[in-house]
Order: sequence, then structure tokens, then C-alpha cells
Amino acid sequence: MADKHHSDNKLWKGAISPAVITSVILIVIMTIAKGRSGLLGTLLASVTVIIFFSVHLLVARLSRNLDPMATMILAMFSYFTKVILMGVFLVLVTKFTDPATVDLISFAIAAILIIIAWLFGEIHSFLKLRLQLPLPSKEDINYES
Repeated sequence: MADKHHSDNKLWKGAISPAVITSVILIVIMTIAKGRSGLLGTLLASVTVIIFFSVHLLVARLSRNLDPMATMILAMFSYFTKVILMGVFLVLVTKFTDPATVDLISFAIAAILIIIAWLFGEIHSFLKLRLQLPLPSKEDINYES
């Protein structure tokens, strides 16, 4: 069990490092380019993306020992909940924030680039871990169905 948590932590650290570095670089760039509204837009995107993807890894960790059907149900519930909450969040941001306060272009650019950084970091960490995925034995496979 400790080995599983160790690989989960390495996966999360491998994903969050490029995301945070990208966030810091974008905060500086957008603050210089757009001022305070660029700073707030980029900060908001950074926090949103990091929380969104961290929840995904947390759900994967929690469902690790569940049967495949329960894991799929939990993953789908988590996914749809995050998508709905993200949609509500984006509507609230666009409707109730002044563009002079939160630059939406900075938000969008930062969110996309941080997502790309997170995914590349997560893929890179996963490949470095060389996790062994369990395959079903011949007895588990039903050829008659």
C-alpha cells in the first residue's frame, strides 16, 4: 500500500511542478502585458486548473482498491461533477466580473497552457514510474460470450 501511495505522490509531484512553473511564468507575463486584471485572470486560472486536476488524481487514489465497476462509477461521477461545477464557475466569472478586474483572455490563455503543462508532466511522470498494470489470467477470460 505504501508503494501505491508513493507512486501516486510521484505522479502528482511530476504533474504539479510544470503546472506551477508555467503558472508563475504566465503570472509575470500577463501582469506585465495586462496589469492587475491580467494578474487576477492568470491567478484564477492557475488555482482553477490545479484544483481541477488534483481532484482527478485524488479520486484515482481513493478508487484504487475498488472493483472496476465502482471505480468507473466514481470516475464518471467525479468527471461530470467537475464539468458541471466548471461550467457554473465560468458562467459566474464571465457574468459577474468586470473585464477591468479579471482579464478573461489572460484567464483563457493561462488555463490552456497550464493544462498542457500539467498533462505533459503527468504523462512524463507516468512513463518514468513504469507501473505494471495487472492483466487478467487465462482463467479469468470467458471466450464463450
